[in-house]
Amino acid sequence: MSIYDYKVKQVDGKMQSIDKYRGKVLLIVNTAPKCGFAPQYAGLEALYKNYHSKGLEILDFPSNQFANQAPGTDQEIVNFCHVNFDVTFETFSKIKVNGPDADPLYKYLKQQKGGLLGSQIKWNFTKFLVDRDGKVIKRFASNIEPDKIEADIKKLL
Repeated sequence: MSIYDYKVKQVDGKMQSIDKYRGKVLLIVNTAPKCGFAPQYAGLEALYKNYHSKGLEILDFPSNQFANQAPGTDQEIVNFCHVNFDVTFETFSKIKVNGPDADPLYKYLKQQKGGLLGSQIKWNFTKFLVDRDGKVIKRFASNIEPDKIEADIKKLL
């Protein structure tokens, strides 16, 4: 399977194929608005504004699995991110990233690039960088600020 074989749930409840992003560079992030890393939304938005026209897409997947830091409905999370961080990249429906109920996309991402805890996601704001061919190139820990990823993104664009 490739990343383009997966479907994800949008905030409106409709399913969307990752194939929509074929040929784009993807930065896939599990987020949480109440997390101490939430200021990274601003850095992610800066990357999106600077490189979207060159082919970057940021896919935001809120997850409430870490200390319940993504409470509320999907729409409340979208509104929070828009109001507080002017986020314009796509936010999807809340998912699980670990455990038996982990979203299939995240199971795939973790298989492709393990981290400090092997295949598990350690915390919110873990980032996966995917090239234009759909290959998972790199995984970045939560504490890696978005601006530290910029050089890797530019290489792929």
